[in-house]
Amino acid sequence: MSRDISFQSRTCLMSWLSNKIGIARILLGLVAGIPLWFTIEMLTPSLTKAYTARVDLGINTLVGENYNTILRRAEAVARAAVQRNFDRDILVTDVSVIISVQHQGAIAPILELDVSRPRWRNNPDPQRWAKYFKAAKALLYFQGNLSSVDNSKFVENEPQTIEDGKQKTGIIDN
Repeated sequence: MSRDISFQSRTCLMSWLSNKIGIARILLGLVAGIPLWFTIEMLTPSLTKAYTARVDLGINTLVGENYNTILRRAEAVARAAVQRNFDRDILVTDVSVIISVQHQGAIAPILELDVSRPRWRNNPDPQRWAKYFKAAKALLYFQGNLSSVDNSKFVENEPQTIEDGKQKTGIIDN
């Protein structure tokens, strides 16, 4: 019987000691690993996540304003929106702006400007990067023809899909 008690006490002691050694190893690993992890994180550059900023803006027509004038105003608003997004956030690599116009109760997209940061830096001209929607003139009840607008830049109206990134909306009255 005494032999059983001593065996049990030794087994219990061995179990307790192995648990302590296991905990000590874990603690030693943590104590040694944390400074190593911290050093690696501080010395290596972290990955940044670039994204596309998506902006939907609306403008209202002014009294007596014709289609060409509203088109030029939409280009100016799109230019300002692109520049503002590139200036505001350094992680933005691309900006996509859709300008919609409200005229006589009708609303239609008039242009889309989709440009990357390097292209915009080299040529910040909205007419260079804009796509104009053909059906906008008819949908907005404008009469007459487009004499000063390059028809080759017009595209058919397409539903716009929103991909990963930010989307902003707003109405601008000028």
